[in-house]
Amino acid sequence: FQFVVALFSAIKEINSNPYILPNISLIYPVHGNDDFYPCNIFPVIFVQSRNISFPNYMCEEQISTVAGLIGPMCVLSAKLKPLMKLFRWPQLSFAPFHPILSDREHFPNIYQMAPKDTSLPLAMVTLMLHFHWNWVGLLISDDEQGTQFLSELRAEMQGNRVCLAFVSIIPMDIKMYLGEAGIHDKYIMTSSSANVVIIYGEVNPTLTFSYALWTRFGSHKIWLSTSQWEYSTIKRDFNHDSLLGTFTFSHHHPEISGFKTFIQTVNLSNHPLSNSSAKWGWVGLNCSELCTNCKAWNNCSLSVSLELLMWHRFDMAMSDESYNLYNAVYAVAHSLHEMLLRHVDTQPVKYGKELKFEPWQFSSYLKKIQFTNPAGDPLSMNQEENSHVEYDIFSIWKFEESQGVKVKIGQFTPYFSHGQQLYLSEDAIMWIKGSSQIIHSVCSLSCAPGFRKSPQEGKAVCCFDCTPCPENEISNETDLDQCVKCPVDQYANTEQTRCLHKVVTFLAYDDPLGMTLACTSLFFSALTAVVLGVFVKHQDTPIVKANNRTLTYILLLSLIFSFLCSFFFIGRPNTATCILQQTAFAVVFTVAVSTVLAKTITVVLAFKVTAPGKRMRCFLVSGALNFIIPICTLIQLILCVIWLGTSPPFIDTDTHTEHGYIMIVCNTGSATAFYCVLGYLGSLAIVSFTVAFLARNLPDTFNEAKFLTFSMLVFCSVWVTFLPVHHSTRGKVMVAMEVLSILTSSAGLLVCIFAPKCFIILFRPERNSLQKFRHKAY
Repeated sequence: FQFVVALFSAIKEINSNPYILPNISLIYPVHGNDDFYPCNIFPVIFVQSRNISFPNYMCEEQISTVAGLIGPMCVLSAKLKPLMKLFRWPQLSFAPFHPILSDREHFPNIYQMAPKDTSLPLAMVTLMLHFHWNWVGLLISDDEQGTQFLSELRAEMQGNRVCLAFVSIIPMDIKMYLGEAGIHDKYIMTSSSANVVIIYGEVNPTLTFSYALWTRFGSHKIWLSTSQWEYSTIKRDFNHDSLLGTFTFSHHHPEISGFKTFIQTVNLSNHPLSNSSAKWGWVGLNCSELCTNCKAWNNCSLSVSLELLMWHRFDMAMSDESYNLYNAVYAVAHSLHEMLLRHVDTQPVKYGKELKFEPWQFSSYLKKIQFTNPAGDPLSMNQEENSHVEYDIFSIWKFEESQGVKVKIGQFTPYFSHGQQLYLSEDAIMWIKGSSQIIHSVCSLSCAPGFRKSPQEGKAVCCFDCTPCPENEISNETDLDQCVKCPVDQYANTEQTRCLHKVVTFLAYDDPLGMTLACTSLFFSALTAVVLGVFVKHQDTPIVKANNRTLTYILLLSLIFSFLCSFFFIGRPNTATCILQQTAFAVVFTVAVSTVLAKTITVVLAFKVTAPGKRMRCFLVSGALNFIIPICTLIQLILCVIWLGTSPPFIDTDTHTEHGYIMIVCNTGSATAFYCVLGYLGSLAIVSFTVAFLARNLPDTFNEAKFLTFSMLVFCSVWVTFLPVHHSTRGKVMVAMEVLSILTSSAGLLVCIFAPKCFIILFRPERNSLQKFRHKAY
């Protein structure tokens, strides 16, 4: 019915405009009982006036049909086929854009006034993303229009992680539809968890019936549709709430002020509406139809204003199709005006002769016409220039007494930058059941920060499980596909939502463990110094002389420095301490072990080579044993120089051993060099242990081989234990184990060798005499 009103409005404006088709009127012939049937083709006829004189035109009335206007549900109708073959009669479709009609080879004389819905899939997906809907259903008509929309919509969805819960293709044939109705009803009413459904396609009886059925019987879905489905705003549809939250996408166009004025001022009795047109209008006012042949209905008056009728049944604003129809009439008028002007210039019409032209002549002007309609909207018949259109977004508001109105809530502009394309006023949306909260439509609930999405096998990407992030990985947003690993110097908090900076740590002096080791090292160093003082004080006593004073002093000094080497491992590491940690201890302890070896060999030679003239006696007399210590130490020094020259120790960080901490440690550099140094030290210890073990049965008075054997046994035990522990520990524990091994092995030598002697010197001085030794010797 609104189409007829839009047609009358446009024709009235054109006929009243002296600058368009002067002396010529456009009319719309009304005949028959089905002039408003949605698939009718409205012929546009121009009539030359008999009352106004116009140069070069005949003065008698002439009537010619110039074009046809094609309505919705008619583009594929059989009515088009014979017209395509007759005289190439130009036709303007004011229905939504249909891809079939853009084929110029088969439809050369059809011009579509509606722009392409190129941006519609993007607009709908952008709205879904705004409300975080990623699980939607789709209803389309079973034709090329529906198939093309499905393809374009899927492309947009895939790029934005939105999924189709189901796709119902509604056949146009009512019998075929009835056979599948149960399946479609199941998707909409019960089985699908999607709360948002898109409906798109040509308004055919089956799709219209389905839509009305699902919205009326409480499916409580959010519907996304185009303006051609605006029939749902009929008053009787507001007796239930299922249309609340419905979003309608309409092509953005300026308001036609003359249209609303026409509605408010026109009287129906002055326009030749047929019974069919009136019948469609009166149904909106709940008028009762007495019989099909009656010319009037109860409680209805043909003098009623159209404003009341439009408010009850449709909307005071012009729909997309009505706007297209309005522009189509103006396109015909402007094309006809241009053609007649050219005709007057080239072929003046003689008085009394009829003005005639062929349809193809008019079509050539129509396809080139460009004009601006009364609302200021520039229009062109070139479809490519209208491919990216803006969309107005409307929603339904319900008032008391089942009154509803369509309200503009936003706009989509495709040529704006991403993120700025959609403008939406959420406060203007009335959701189902009056809820102020946004309706959710997702396959799976969002994964909170600290979790990641884990796809469900065999399902769409929108269906997933939420899995906690792995250790030291975070997710600080919802619905992340992958967790982000924290940098090396950071660690994940307990909730795994953000990374925290790790605390830099090392074996410090204020640490309980570090303090304990430092104090232990100082104690043994001091104790060794005391022992050295005791031996220096009693250097002339037999027990000191009998154990080779020089070697004893060297051993005690090396043990003092060995204990002090522990301080290289405590405190913040630097390049110097890292180099000295291993090398200094290796050299100092090599001196200690080689001293033990020299003392052991001296004892053995002293008791084995007793007779004069023995060949081995020269070693004792010549002092050749004094070269054992420097030679053994020199070999260790060479190994350390090679180590430092190839791959020296360096400062390193350990970020994995202790959670939340960065350990600053010294890396040994070359592991081969490190084990060569330890291996050489161990070899000296084994040799010393073997020689001391062989001398264990010598007389007790001068025999310290027993104590040397025990000291080497302690040393070997400590370092054999140290090697596997060194491999299995990291961080502070590893450093502490190294210090503990140094202290234990050094303390083993100190206690095993010097404790018995100090006991005799300090607590049994009577045994530290030459007579006592001689007595024990015999």
